[in-house]
Order: sequence, then structure tokens, then C-alpha cells
Amino acid sequence: MVRHRLAISRIAAGAAAFLLAVPVLSSAQTGIIAGVVKDTTGAVLPGATVEASSDALIEKVRTAATEGQGQYKTVDLRPGIYKPTTRRSSTAGASSVTTGKSRAGCSTR
Repeated sequence: MVRHRLAISRIAAGAAAFLLAVPVLSSAQTGIIAGVVKDTTGAVLPGATVEASSDALIEKVRTAATEGQGQYKTVDLRPGIYKPTTRRSSTAGASSVTTGKSRAGCSTR
């Protein structure tokens, strides 16, 4: 009888440990793309829009705005290759620059 109870308690402990680990195992890993937007003279561009486009995204484009120091951060990106495009409005009209490709990866920190 004692062996039977011990076996049942071990099974229950193992099942509890598995159920606690399931949310960790099923959580999606995501990455970020961050940077500073500057013009050709090196001056930061607050208020610019940075679009990160990729087939990895359901919505295909994720948008972030630069803050006062020209910094931006696009978060919760699925792993994949992204094409960032910077757009800014001026009195002369809107302009956009495609800056190449970036890869969003995952970190297990």
C-alpha cells in the first residue's frame, strides 16, 4: 500500500512539473529591430516612421515612430528577414529610404 501511494505521488509530481512547463515551452520567441534614424548630415530625425516589412509577419508591416533622440524600437517580431524603410514628412513633401535588410532572431535570455 505504501509503495502504491509513493508511485501515485511520483506520477502526480511529474504531471504537475509537466503542466507548469507547458506555458514556457509553448511561448513564442520573438525579436526586435532597434536603431537611430539620422539624416545625411548625421542629425537625428525625431518623428520619422520606420516600417519593418516581412513575410514572417501576419500583418506584413510593423510600424514604429522615432522619439526625440531619433531612436526607434520595433518589438515582438517573429524570426525572419525584415526590410526596414524610414519615412519622414517635411514641408517639401514626404521622403522614404530603404535601409537594406535586417534579421530578427530569438534570444533565450
